Amino acid sequence: MACTCEHEAPPAATQSPRYRRILWVALVLNAAMFFIELAGSQRADSLSLLADAIDFAGDALNYGVSLAVLGAALVWRARAAWVKAWTMLGFGAFVLGRALWSVWFGTVPEPLTMGVIGTLALAVNVGVAALLYAYREGDANMRSVWLCSRNDALGNLAVMGAALGVAGSGTAWPDLAVATLMAALALQGGLAVRRQARAELRHAATPAAATIDACTSSTPTPPEPPCPSRP
Repeated sequence: MACTCEHEAPPAATQSPRYRRILWVALVLNAAMFFIELAGSQRADSLSLLADAIDFAGDALNYGVSLAVLGAALVWRARAAWVKAWTMLGFGAFVLGRALWSVWFGTVPEPLTMGVIGTLALAVNVGVAALLYAYREGDANMRSVWLCSRNDALGNLAVMGAALGVAGSGTAWPDLAVATLMAALALQGGLAVRRQARAELRHAATPAAATIDACTSSTPTPPEPPCPSRP
């Protein structure tokens, strides 16, 4: 049967040079902020900064995976989103465990370093989130990119609030509370992306979806040879 491709085209962003450039900018900025926040978390002895640093590292990896599957068939984009969902869930579980450990063995963090680095991180994440805002309603892979940026901006605001709380109370509880909140955001986002990725994988397994992927493939299908004429 001939492929008529009478269906909706894949999201234009998957073929957009602008979207690809945004992902590269986000990848570089997130990788840089990982090292900055990792050093800051050690200096300030702050769990919320450490959680944010790990989140930046995960986001840089996510942007790299998104670039690798950009323009690929839906099933590959959904598989990439599935991996990223589990990354977000793993980050959330790690931070929750680290917060429980800090309840008994942690120390009071240094609020000035927390506030300065939190402000810098907020500026980076708000900029990236603004660039990605137009692509927030795409497939599971694009949605995971948007959710990572949104969660980061919210987490940075919380880190700044924790710095004020630590400075005012002289205790580590505001830092621990914010780290727990960031872990909850990661768990919520990971579950949402996993749910959408699972639905897209089920859709990609249907015969109709396979036909759509064949029609939208970047490699053109060679034309069928003409039928031989009767003598």
